[in-house]
Amino acid sequence: MTSHNPSAPHKPRPLDHITVVSLEHAIAAPFCTRQLADLGARVIKVERPGVGDFARAYDQRAHGQSSHFVWVNRSKESLALDLKDPQHLAVLKALLAKADVLVQNLAPGAAARMGLDAPTLMAAQPRLIVCDISGYGNDGPYRDKKAYDLLIQSEAGYLSVTGTPEQPSKSGNSIADIAAGMYAYTNILSALLLRDKTGQGSHIDVSMLEALSEWMGFPMYYAMDGASPPPRTGAAHATIYPYGPFQAGDGGTVMLGLQNEREWVQFCQHVLLQPELATDARFDSNARRNTHRVALQHIILDSFAELTAAQVIERLDVAHIANARMNSMAEVWAHPQLQARARWTSVGSPAGPMPALLPPGKQSSFDYRMDDIPSVGQHTEAILQELGLTLPPL
Repeated sequence: MTSHNPSAPHKPRPLDHITVVSLEHAIAAPFCTRQLADLGARVIKVERPGVGDFARAYDQRAHGQSSHFVWVNRSKESLALDLKDPQHLAVLKALLAKADVLVQNLAPGAAARMGLDAPTLMAAQPRLIVCDISGYGNDGPYRDKKAYDLLIQSEAGYLSVTGTPEQPSKSGNSIADIAAGMYAYTNILSALLLRDKTGQGSHIDVSMLEALSEWMGFPMYYAMDGASPPPRTGAAHATIYPYGPFQAGDGGTVMLGLQNEREWVQFCQHVLLQPELATDARFDSNARRNTHRVALQHIILDSFAELTAAQVIERLDVAHIANARMNSMAEVWAHPQLQARARWTSVGSPAGPMPALLPPGKQSSFDYRMDDIPSVGQHTEAILQELGLTLPPL
């Protein structure tokens, strides 16, 4: 793991000149703003005094810190404000007068009640970019519904195509939050580019439902015009076979995937060592293999039963068949490819140094910002001094 020195000189980053203020909690907005911080933006995270972002209390699995919070809150400044107090709200508005971007994922209507809606703010500050992140968007019949990640997975149809025939399954991570955070991030980058051309800010309205529905494109088109949807097939592909997990004789699981008929011939010859199967009428096209997948599964498992997972992977590699190990979290921490590409560094936190993955995308022109995870209100006094303001003790 490489060490990180936040005080070391760095090459200019794309967003070094950008200040982002975020009224954020949980995952979607913090994931968006952390990526802006990765590119050099100054991100000021407004938190409730004392308790802060409620995601801080989700668990204590990361050296006593919340795993969720550690993931999405590095390189930020924490400003503790009670926005129900007029003096505190005035501090926020003074800060926004100097900001480039406001990101918020408060409850529907909460920002508007404090005069922090886009029309009000942009009337006084036309260059401001305001990004609202919500479950269902700023209008429509679902606007005021509460929205959590699992609920959006359900509404977007994700659960209907994920799992086994007997039981739908949610994603093991916060996929709806991640989708919304990614679209907020890219929309803000687009708005910054547009502002350079026009001098005008933008109002961005990102909904978790729309973000995850976009990612459901293949299943939706597969089932268009009332056609049957892709079946739930666990970790196997719904329409391509063999494509999924297969157990070896040592109990290890190997994931493999065939994409075309050339690979099917190679698979029969060099992996199963049964070249005659390549022309078996049950299996000589993907559609037929998919129809007869139970029979083919038995053949594959019988062949793999005599091999270890490592031996299966060796045969697959020789045949140039795509494959992967079904790694545990511990194996991902120690993944040799991540180690070889020096993708790990460390960041500071209230609990001391914390391992962190560098953002995806190796950059030749700049180094990603990888600064500390803040404690609640850690930067309040410094920000107040910068603004020339004071508040009664919090």
